[in-house]
Amino acid sequence: MTWTEAVVVSHFLATPDVAVIDLAPGEGAEFPAYTAGAHIDVLTDSGLVRQYSLCGPPGSGRYRLAVLNEPQSRGGSWAMHALRVGDRLRISAPRNRFPLVTARRHLLIAGGIGITPLLAMARHLEQTGGDYTLHYCARSRARAAFVSELTGNPRVAFHFDDEHPEQKLNMERDLGGPYMDTAAYICGPAGFMDYVLGRAEALGWPPHVLHKERFSSARPVSEPGAAGSGGFTVRLASTGDEYLVPEGRSVLDVLLEKGVDAPYSCQQGICGDCVVRVLAGEPDHHDEVLTADEHAEGMFATCTSRALSPILELDL
Repeated sequence: MTWTEAVVVSHFLATPDVAVIDLAPGEGAEFPAYTAGAHIDVLTDSGLVRQYSLCGPPGSGRYRLAVLNEPQSRGGSWAMHALRVGDRLRISAPRNRFPLVTARRHLLIAGGIGITPLLAMARHLEQTGGDYTLHYCARSRARAAFVSELTGNPRVAFHFDDEHPEQKLNMERDLGGPYMDTAAYICGPAGFMDYVLGRAEALGWPPHVLHKERFSSARPVSEPGAAGSGGFTVRLASTGDEYLVPEGRSVLDVLLEKGVDAPYSCQQGICGDCVVRVLAGEPDHHDEVLTADEHAEGMFATCTSRALSPILELDL
């Protein structure tokens, strides 16, 4: 991966738990443009790589991140909160696996820090005259970032757990039945995502109009699939080399151990950087980023997915 140097030009707490960080390019450089829903990788001083959505208005020349200080994190969020103005860090170019699609109406549903990509979407739709509604759910108003700049917008509905019960998100009322001219976008913590997607499915929404982005895997990465929990062999098409992938280890783990130059980033099946194509064999998909169509086309996340067949041949 190619890294670009960025400089912290602003760093403040939007809530007790959320730091808003503005990055500018190094002297004489420019950041690549991005579209709403995009994210960047950040390489911390400890060597951790983390993905953060860009929540500022596209075209500003800067990148804005909002980072939740996760008590159970492995150090990434703590490192981001510890940054100060003038600090330098390395970032990737923006990538977007959560873009706005062509639709007459857009329904944005955010849970907590999941507001970050949806905020960029709302701003873009405002600027382009798009029809949208944003539902912003959080435990309390005091712990929800960007509330002040969204207050007063008639297209935004707030749902806070500690306020009037009637204001809580009601899927039958706020989502309703499926509308073929409407695209829905959901982002937030795993439990929130599972609830919203489960209720949407029960209400009849087809998967192809439900666009989602997770900040963490819905289940532990090490958890094997029920059908594909045993070991299998992975074959590299470029060399014919074969490696055994035992139960409890990922394809990516084995490839890196063997010195294979395999792409990766999050190692949780949520960013798409490790995706390669399956040329032969039957995959057992456990990622949270690829669509059903992409699975059918043979795309495969090496960091989480496994095999139902004895041998899986990859385009590597």
